[in-house]
Amino acid sequence: MTGTLAPLQRDNEIDLGELLGTLRDHKWFIVRITALFVVLGIIYAITATPVYQATSTAQVEQKVPDLPGLSALSQTLGASDPEASTQSALITSRMVVGAVVDKLKLTIESSPERFPVFGNVIAHLYASHNRGQLAAPWFGMIGYDWGGAKLDVFQLDVPDGLLDKPLTLIAGEHGGYVLVDDDDNILVTGKAGESASGHGVTMQVQTLTANPGTRFRVVRHRRLTVTNQLRKAIKVNEQAKDSGILDMTYDNTNPVLAAAVLGDVGELYVRQDVERNSAEAANSLQFVREQLPKVRSQLEQATAALNAYQLKAHSVDISMQTQALLNQEVAIQTNIQQLRLQQADMQRQYTPAHPAYKALMQQIGQLEAKKGAIDKQVGNLPNTQQELLKLTRDVQVSNDTYTGLLNQAQQLDIARAGTVGNVRIIDKAAVDITQPIWPKKTIVVLGSAFLGGFVALLCVFIRQALNRGIEDPAVIENLGLPVYASIPVSLREQALHDKHVRGYGKQRLLVMDAPADMATEALRSLRTSLHFARLEAKNNVLMITGSSPDVGKTFVSANLATLVAQGSQRVLLIDGDMRMGTLHKIMGCPAETGLSELIAGQADLDAVVRPIASSGNLHFISRGKIPPNPSELLMNSRFSTLIDHVRKAFDLVIIDTPPILAVTDAAIIGHHVGTALMVVRFGLNQAREIALARQRFEQNNIPLRGAIFNAVEKRSSGYYSYAYYGVGNAAG
Repeated sequence: MTGTLAPLQRDNEIDLGELLGTLRDHKWFIVRITALFVVLGIIYAITATPVYQATSTAQVEQKVPDLPGLSALSQTLGASDPEASTQSALITSRMVVGAVVDKLKLTIESSPERFPVFGNVIAHLYASHNRGQLAAPWFGMIGYDWGGAKLDVFQLDVPDGLLDKPLTLIAGEHGGYVLVDDDDNILVTGKAGESASGHGVTMQVQTLTANPGTRFRVVRHRRLTVTNQLRKAIKVNEQAKDSGILDMTYDNTNPVLAAAVLGDVGELYVRQDVERNSAEAANSLQFVREQLPKVRSQLEQATAALNAYQLKAHSVDISMQTQALLNQEVAIQTNIQQLRLQQADMQRQYTPAHPAYKALMQQIGQLEAKKGAIDKQVGNLPNTQQELLKLTRDVQVSNDTYTGLLNQAQQLDIARAGTVGNVRIIDKAAVDITQPIWPKKTIVVLGSAFLGGFVALLCVFIRQALNRGIEDPAVIENLGLPVYASIPVSLREQALHDKHVRGYGKQRLLVMDAPADMATEALRSLRTSLHFARLEAKNNVLMITGSSPDVGKTFVSANLATLVAQGSQRVLLIDGDMRMGTLHKIMGCPAETGLSELIAGQADLDAVVRPIASSGNLHFISRGKIPPNPSELLMNSRFSTLIDHVRKAFDLVIIDTPPILAVTDAAIIGHHVGTALMVVRFGLNQAREIALARQRFEQNNIPLRGAIFNAVEKRSSGYYSYAYYGVGNAAG
């Protein structure tokens, strides 16, 4: 019991030596995959269309000083200048980017059709060495551009059903062209420099340089789609926090277009920033001018009331105590009056719930509270002094407010005329055409090598994880089955196996074709081991079976029989697999007239036993025609009689049987044999499968003598660790 648990416990541990051994064993696979990825990376680095980056730098300055007369308002509101992050969002707004899309006509996309894979490389190489020239078509393929073709579409209006759908423009003679849809229906026929219409499409081609027959892909995109894509493509980043320096970048395969897009974005944003500041000054000026007549009227009314009271009271003078209260109240009332004006201006921009509006109202409330305290003091004065203070206060407050508004109107008028923005372009958009940002050849090649190595390692470890077949003969022995021989993979046997699959007509035995092969030597070792094992067997009948198909039992049976026959013993080889037996192909004999006919009584023994010419001591019985009931035939008494007869007539009888876990044939045959061996193939058969097959034999009272470890090769991960190559020894 302890022996069976040891391998399972070891499987749950990570063996570093085994991992390194696995890598060494698959080193050439890893090298090949990595090399393939490197080659693909080099091809991509050479053929990929270069991407260029336009760069520009802008500075967001502190707002040029606050508009005259509005500084108090800014301080009251606690307002601050927009941060660079806010400016970044404004730069890539639809207002700015959309205007660039319209100016550069980015909703119209046109490109020449080029030969697949290498067409772009050919065209770029030609254009770089022959600027302004047009390449002749290669091999008569006039539909492709081979370099120098150019199409500039000034206008393209299409119905909604054709938006974002590719159309094809076919160049003609002398600047003529034809525009067709996907079904080759002609939409427009025109000439460069002239407007043409048809089928709801209006098109004007500004420039067309191409060989007649060259095809161009033309698409009219939706404006919003192009705008949103361009907004995402333009990157704006602040160099350092609160530095106000913004770096703008835009990538495109066309360096001229990249510089034009980024340059126009900066120019349009600076322009709208100036216009916005000028509009603020104009709006404030309009508001001040609207308030001047009202304040002037209030001043006139207050002055008239004061004069009338003084005449009535015969020029009453203000006492010193009243004068002090008057000065305080005038200052407070003047501030309140200014804040009320600012409140009226703010109501056009903010709602009452806005924090800035709430802050303004809070300040007004504080001033009103101070004014209320002074009013209480005024209430203690004589009635004459109270009335005189009130009228004098109204005159002074109105006069101060009117004078301030006049000054503010003059300053705002000057500010409106001379307004500048708080954003300026430091470095205009530029592109270094000698250094495309992509592809970076070194990075691509190194990345391809890394990716190739990673994929190769992943494949190796996944295959290792999924392949839970037996990899160590010790596992088989722990299951209670002695390993009689480990037969290595032979390249020669692999070639013979391929011929074996294609048909019969010639013997394809490894021991005859390559007697010095390592697999042949292993089979000789098996022959020696069997010689001593048979001494304790009840008869000289040997059964070669397996737990599943394709383990190599047919290969072992045929070659082992040949080796024993070479030792001057009369051997009979029987193909007991009447379902899918292929021994006749290896032995170079037809399958008809064999075991199935013999058991069914349709042929006698002399007719089915065939001597093998290459070995006078070897005889062979093929499977015969495939019967509908192989198991029932094997249970017939004729089969028992056959075994009793041949074991006396031959020194050794070897029977190749079907897999024990697939059908019951091996269990039936096993009752007639003296020795039973099971072929186990490395990497294919699992430990549980072998244990189940052994249990199946025990349930049928058939002693399983041992196992033959087939298709093995020395590995780095352990002395007895081998790899399964998928096609090694012949399967049977």
